[in-house]
Amino acid sequence: MLYDITKRLIDLSLSIVLMLIFLPIAMVTAIAIKLESDGPVFADTPKRVGKDGKLFYPFKFRSMIVNAYYLLKTDPKFKRAYEEQQTRGNYKIMNDPRITKVGKFIRKYSIDEVPQLLNVIRNEMSIVGPRPYYPEEIERQQKLFPQTRKLVKEVLSVRPGITGFWQVSGRSEVTFDKRIEMDALYARKKSVLFDLVILIKTPWAMVSGKGAV
Repeated sequence: MLYDITKRLIDLSLSIVLMLIFLPIAMVTAIAIKLESDGPVFADTPKRVGKDGKLFYPFKFRSMIVNAYYLLKTDPKFKRAYEEQQTRGNYKIMNDPRITKVGKFIRKYSIDEVPQLLNVIRNEMSIVGPRPYYPEEIERQQKLFPQTRKLVKEVLSVRPGITGFWQVSGRSEVTFDKRIEMDALYARKKSVLFDLVILIKTPWAMVSGKGAV
């Protein structure tokens, strides 16, 4: 109980401070997205799975072409990318053809995730926690890695985070089975000190762009 209260207070105070710090960058990013292509500033993607399996929409700057999520399944020119997504355990498609020029830059430095601070204020996410997964992604990856079913339940017992243990440990270079182990370990080990260690490592993960696609 003490951990939950402390974590919530840290989330609220830190998210407000970070929103003020990143406001100029967010404004420039929004303008760049609109200049490069027509469409929404925020990603037009489905909801993701939050704590206790509740669905929510994570605010993210759009880094792909409009309607990218659905075009991957229906447009023949993305067939190879779709097959890669369905058969590999990586978090993201390598060299994804749907990513825009602005999108490639903001994804590399995690700028696309800045709007998720709004989700933290709404208590749908935390600053630190497991990655929020798509419902169908969880189903698909559990078929590829059946041993992860129990771990997924542990992961969904806590709020997803903007940054987390796996994000500072390789990001997209980590396959689902290893990533879910890290997320489950976080859910099991959760503590203010562990959050602090992850927060300290996060700026380098952002600046270096290691594992980002």
